[in-house]
Amino acid sequence: MKYRITHSTLYQYSQLVGLCQNEARLQPRDFWRQQCQTSRFDISPEPSDFQERRDFFGNRVAYFAVQQAHQRLVVTAVSEVTVFPRQSSADLANSLPWEQVRNRLQETPGQTLLQNQDQQQDVCDELLDAKLYLLDSPIVVANADLADYAQSSFLPDRPLVQVVADLMQRIHVDFTYDPSFTTIATPLSDVLHFRRGVCQDFAHLAIGCLRSFGIAARYVSGYVETQPEPGKQRLVGADASHAWFSVYVPGIGWLDFDPTNNKVPFDQHITLAWGRDYTDVTPLKGIAFGGGQHTLSVSVDVLRL
Repeated sequence: MKYRITHSTLYQYSQLVGLCQNEARLQPRDFWRQQCQTSRFDISPEPSDFQERRDFFGNRVAYFAVQQAHQRLVVTAVSEVTVFPRQSSADLANSLPWEQVRNRLQETPGQTLLQNQDQQQDVCDELLDAKLYLLDSPIVVANADLADYAQSSFLPDRPLVQVVADLMQRIHVDFTYDPSFTTIATPLSDVLHFRRGVCQDFAHLAIGCLRSFGIAARYVSGYVETQPEPGKQRLVGADASHAWFSVYVPGIGWLDFDPTNNKVPFDQHITLAWGRDYTDVTPLKGIAFGGGQHTLSVSVDVLRL
């Protein structure tokens, strides 16, 4: 499935901004499930400096600075990306028990002996990378409350994929989607207590639950294609950024799960970036000198080509 994504961010300031420096993670990454054909930025005012790099997690990052005085900043990223529905039913039927996965993640890299040395190195590298996502991160800290909530999903000898699917479904049923309740600064403990939040909160919640049981989980930012209701016209710019999570399964790799929609992503989820939590993949952040008060508006359009 091929899409064109247009993500436009508008900052309006009450006073002049003399200088701003920004980082954007708004370009879809290439990996086994998708390929980004083209990606470009339109920035107004025109930046005096623009550079691209890869961050620690392999995400595409664009740095830019605007050094002329302005009261309005518009950042638009336009990308064309192809998504391949390669997350198969065979992967989702994987029967590796969660306890076995936890134990594998606790092993010292190289402890598992394989006949093929190249295969041995690939497994070691994969496990070493996955171990990063066992650790606490700025927003997600494993604790007893998260473990208590997740406990009923972690039945003895239950396949990990079934554990995660059950946890995803429970979060979808137990929690109310409420954009007015949380901000990115709302503690995860409040989300768990009041059972309300948005897609970022539900992804963080699932990640915290899984890490509490020694399972590697990471945060994914991106978009999901939305279909208009029957008989209604598709609204350009009415889509939004989205977030879900991935779980590491030895022998398969990373599998995606979307608790907001109670859905396993196939060909309607477009991945921008991944990391330990939202702080690693913030779509646009920066500093501005001057400006006074500001307002922010975001428009996202996911068009199936």
